[in-house]
Amino acid sequence: MGALEGVAGRVAGGETVEFRPSGTSMVPLIRSRQLVAVAPVDPSKLAVGDIVLARVAGTVYLHLVSSVDPAKKRVQISNNRGHVNGWTGHGRVFGICVAVDGTPRAGAAAKVLKAEPVTGSEEGPGRSASS
Repeated sequence: MGALEGVAGRVAGGETVEFRPSGTSMVPLIRSRQLVAVAPVDPSKLAVGDIVLARVAGTVYLHLVSSVDPAKKRVQISNNRGHVNGWTGHGRVFGICVAVDGTPRAGAAAKVLKAEPVTGSEEGPGRSASS
């Protein structure tokens, strides 16, 4: 299992995860071992230039969205050096990078997937534990 597989699973499960990826394919946006925060994303809101955690052809990457195809619900993933990894469906985009070394990424917070509100309770609708 690759280092990003576990992170992808946690983000897909709804967590915002901080970690330190290694490598130089995203320099200068992300340098090796910089602290990044990745949150679950609403893939329909993605735009070119967003940094996402996504699976392409079986490998998980923290790379750029280089093109979007809303009609087919997919995005193209590339590194920051011009190499295109390929297209992947919205269901394989796990999260969006919301911060690098504590500095928020512009516009990323608006694309974070909001948790569904919990409705009802064990006490039943309109009732509280104290009634």
